[in-house]
Parts: sequence; C-alpha cells; structure tokens
Amino acid sequence: MTLAPVLARLDAGLDDALDRLMALLRIPSISTDPVFKAECDAAADWLVADLQGIGFEASKRPTPGHPMVVAHGGEGAPHLLFYGHYDVQPVDPLELWDNDPFAPAIEDTPKGKVIRGRGTSDDKGQLMTFIEAMRAWVAEHGALPCRITIFLEGEEESGSPSLVPFMKENAEELKADLAMICDTTLFDAKVPAITTQLRGLMAEEVILTGPTRDLHSGMYGGLARNPIHVLAKIVADLHDDTGRITLDGFYDGVPELPDEIRAQWQGLAFDHTRFLGDVGLSQPAGEADRTPLEKLWSRPTAEVNGIWGGYTGAGFKTVLPSKATAKISFRLVGDQDPEAIHKAFVRHVEDRLPEDVTAEFPNGHGAPASRMPTDDPAFEAARQALSEEWGMEAAFVGSGGSIPIAGHFQQVLGMNAMLIGFGRDDDQIHSPNEKYNLESFHKGMRSWARILAALAK
Repeated sequence: MTLAPVLARLDAGLDDALDRLMALLRIPSISTDPVFKAECDAAADWLVADLQGIGFEASKRPTPGHPMVVAHGGEGAPHLLFYGHYDVQPVDPLELWDNDPFAPAIEDTPKGKVIRGRGTSDDKGQLMTFIEAMRAWVAEHGALPCRITIFLEGEEESGSPSLVPFMKENAEELKADLAMICDTTLFDAKVPAITTQLRGLMAEEVILTGPTRDLHSGMYGGLARNPIHVLAKIVADLHDDTGRITLDGFYDGVPELPDEIRAQWQGLAFDHTRFLGDVGLSQPAGEADRTPLEKLWSRPTAEVNGIWGGYTGAGFKTVLPSKATAKISFRLVGDQDPEAIHKAFVRHVEDRLPEDVTAEFPNGHGAPASRMPTDDPAFEAARQALSEEWGMEAAFVGSGGSIPIAGHFQQVLGMNAMLIGFGRDDDQIHSPNEKYNLESFHKGMRSWARILAALAK
C-alpha cells in the first residue's frame, strides 16, 4: 500500500473532514457536569457510528461514569493502539466567549485560519486527525496499513475515574505493541515533536498547629510560638542557595540527559527570555547549573502552590495564628519514587518542628514519571515521518506537566506510548475562545498517515 494517494485523498477531502469534525464539536460533551451526561453518551454514539462507517468493529462500553469507545480494525504487524478523549471542559465564563462555544466555525486570524469552539484542540480536533487518516487509508486501499485498536475516553477532563479499572478489566483486548496519544502540542508553530519524557507528581499538604486558638499578638507576641514563622522556615529550607532541593535522597533515580537528546534540545533554540517575558518575568530560577529546557522537562522540582494562616481578610487583625498550612507539589523524573519523596518530606518537616508545634499531612498522593525508549526504531521512524510532513526536523521533547494515561499504559498494559499532537501553545484550551489551527488539523491528518506508513513497514 502506497502513501502518496492517501495523502492526496486527505487533501481533496479536507472540507468533508471539517464537516465531520464540526458535527462532533457541536455535541456539548462536558464530562464533569452531570447535566451533560446525555450529551457525553451522544458523542460516544457519534464516534461509534463514524468508526463503523470506516469499517472498524466499534462499540460503546459502559462504565460507572461516561462510556468508553473501543474499536478494532486491520491486520498484520505492528498492532497499534490509539488513545484520545471525546469529553471537553466546561465553558465558563460564558460571557468571555465571542460566540457560542458549541457552534464551531472557521475564522480568519492574523496567524491564519483557525477552527473556533470548545474541544477543537482538546481533544476532538486532535483525535479526528487520526480517524481521518484511517478513513483515507481505507478509502484508497480498502484496508488499514496494520492492525489498529482505537480507545476513546469520556472522562479525561474530570479525572478519569473509570479509566484504570476499565483498562484492568479489558487488558487483554487493549494490549498492543505501542500506544499513540494525540493530546499534546507542537514545539512551536512549525516544529513537530514527540513527547518522550513526562514528569510525575507528588502532591503534599502540611498543616502546622501551635496554640490551641488564635491569640492576641499584643498579649502573646514574642512569647508564644507562631506556626507561620515555623512553616516559612521549613519551606525556605526546601532549596539551597544554588536551587537544588534539599530533601534527603531526593535525587535518587534522577538520570542525566542523554547526549543525543541534549543536542536535539539545544537545536530547538528555546528563547527563555521571551518565554518568561510573556508572564512578566526575566530571570530563570531553579538549579543554577542546568539549561532552561532541562529545568522544564528533565529535572525534578519542588514548588509551593499555596500557603496561608491567620487572618487573610480585608483590613488588619492582629492575631497570632493557631495554624499554618502549605500545599507543595514535587514534579518527579526518571525513577524517583513518590512514596520515598513523601517520607523524605515528612522527615524534613518533623526535623524542623520546635516544641509546641505539631504537623499533619493530609491528602498526599503521587504518581511516578514516564520515560519512553527513544532507541526503539519505531520512535525514530515516526520522528522522520513528522519531519517529512512539516519540513522541519522533529524533536524528542519532554513535558513539564504530567499526562497520567502514558504511565497507565506502561503500568497497566505494559506498553510504551508515543505522544504526538498538533496543538499550539496559544490554543486557549480550558479557556474561552479555544481554537485549533486549520493547518494543525490538515497537517495532523497527513502526519498520522505518514507515521502509519512508516510503522507498517
């Protein structure tokens, strides 16, 4: 089966592909709001019917929440599993949208044509790039290029409570040679990327208690212990003067970046001055001996997400507080163990507690980092396919955030994942006026066609 006629069919059928995407975008499949349960069902039904029309054996599978869509088609090696999600974020605040979020339209902008509406980039537009590529293969050649399983979720935007149980219950059906996830972005507007490193997360909350009640600072100040003072010292001690994190054993399992990946990242010419300048900053923080992209993608972090205690309302109230609270997140890399990080954090706090102050640690939870084997020939084949489509050298990149599904594929199904997406940083996902560039949709379809051709060899 040759690639060129598939690409030509995708070009000729772009308007029809857009019509199908618009139909899916009009369904307000907001997973977190029970009011939209029927609409989530409708989106799943729409996808099942569309996949069946291509020739997949597709079905809607019930869960305690919103249904999964599972489809099978094709034969031969490799066996690939594609994951996406059909649910979307709420649209609030509605008054900040220029038009109805579920009346998608093509708009001209200074940066080119965009598809505007909720779910355009996250994730309906992205998942339809893959489905349209499959449609073109079947229309042109009467068959898929290899064995394909499609797995679409309806709860990604509401925490995926049904995902892992469903994966465990259907593990044998879902296992494949490699998973593909289309829920990420280009490196910039023109440079395609495969995300191969995802940071894990350990979230902590610590509550310090001193006196039994808030105290008058004039009567007790200077004599009674102030838990905010204690908490401030504990938080400050999380880093040394060079930006390194001071928890005992924190860097156990943190790998050094391979030379070939470091060279790729340097070739991206990341402009950290512009990146920080966009949010009113100028100077990089963090580990002093690391490059900006290393800090964002391949190094662990400790960040204070919130800290409070005492009186925080309007005006002034001279109290010495009974309690002080902080929420702290650790982004993890490599083989760092979330439970070991939790224990080290508890020791860090307890070792710094003076008499009369106690600590509680509610709500701690975590997940390890994910790394993909870039020495697997499939990854290089996909990278070359992306480079050919975009006319720019594609890169293996990291992600500063955490995408749990990639780790679930590794831990539950024992398979690695390629994270390939065509979103852009300015797509305004989760915000009013979400968009997806028409070029991303068009070249995304062509990219998947090329990747499938490369992997099917």
